[in-house]
Amino acid sequence: MKAWRFYGFNDMRLDDVAEPRCGPGQVIAEVLCVQPSVTEAQLARGIPTLAYEQIKARLETEAPVQLFGHEFCARIRETGEGVSRFHPGDRVAARAKLPCGACPLCLSGRSHLCRRGPIIGFQLPGCFSELALLPEIALVKVDEKISDNEAACLQSLSDSVAAVETAEIRMGDSVAIFGQGSMGLECMQVARTCGSGKIITVDVREEACQMSKELGADFAINATGCDPVAAIRDLTEGNGVDVVFECAGGSPKQGLSESKTLLQAFEAVRSGGKIIGVSWFGQPLQINIDWLRERSLRYLFPDISTVAHLEHTVRLVASGRVRLKPVITHVLSGIESVPRAFEITGHKAKYKAINPAQVSICPRTTQVP
Repeated sequence: MKAWRFYGFNDMRLDDVAEPRCGPGQVIAEVLCVQPSVTEAQLARGIPTLAYEQIKARLETEAPVQLFGHEFCARIRETGEGVSRFHPGDRVAARAKLPCGACPLCLSGRSHLCRRGPIIGFQLPGCFSELALLPEIALVKVDEKISDNEAACLQSLSDSVAAVETAEIRMGDSVAIFGQGSMGLECMQVARTCGSGKIITVDVREEACQMSKELGADFAINATGCDPVAAIRDLTEGNGVDVVFECAGGSPKQGLSESKTLLQAFEAVRSGGKIIGVSWFGQPLQINIDWLRERSLRYLFPDISTVAHLEHTVRLVASGRVRLKPVITHVLSGIESVPRAFEITGHKAKYKAINPAQVSICPRTTQVP
């Protein structure tokens, strides 16, 4: 089969590799649609972010290696021994993080909280290939109302669901979201389903602000023309919002705000409010902890998303409560287009992309039993 392999940072090649063999508890699936996450687009270029040291070590010791591709939709072609929840022909998406099966959490029936297990696309081959070997334990079935393109966004949406759950939004809470890329727009929509009151979004791209209003924000602030903190305070009678989601921070090489929006988030939240840190920064940050303590601010990080979160995302999208189709702005055709998808995702502002660029991979003609 054809599969993209990395020989180093900034060096990916389309190779002929052996087809995977199905083992117990596994399925082989034809990849229908796959997208690089923003984190993967950074790592592919060698930009420090989440899992940078692990990826660097793999490239130095194992290259060429299949990497990335944990946001996908695939159709099951073959099931291994013991697989009972899925059958050939089912469309699936996956939770990327797997339990290790051996730690105290796994052994006490809390494997959904395990952080020691492998991650699809990082320690295990992902889906930038024609076929993928996937563990049954990670999969959920995709509702027929959801397109292949929308299904490729479900894993990211499940992380946003976990982020909103962490916020414990109360009925009528005012919410601000810094950054209206895919996860910012997802957090905004999920927060709306949880009973939030006034929703204010912030971005520096007009197309992102327009998309935000289309998908349900009450106010969308373009930070290129005003002070977003002052604007948020004006909209909340000087108090600041109850909850802020920070979704814009990260490497300026990817068009992200470094730590600027995080500091703005601290100022935009009311005293005693919550900041949910969705962004990955790729480097240590200096934060005035005493200032946070003085205002009784709570800086929280989303818990790991679970299969239950992913199953809920299927319900949210199938019911229309969260809309994904409008944010999918770039769809490419054929496995040869994968590097282009990385290029667009790594420079979303340049290409006016909202969601990561997607690749529709035409599956082989197969007979499904």
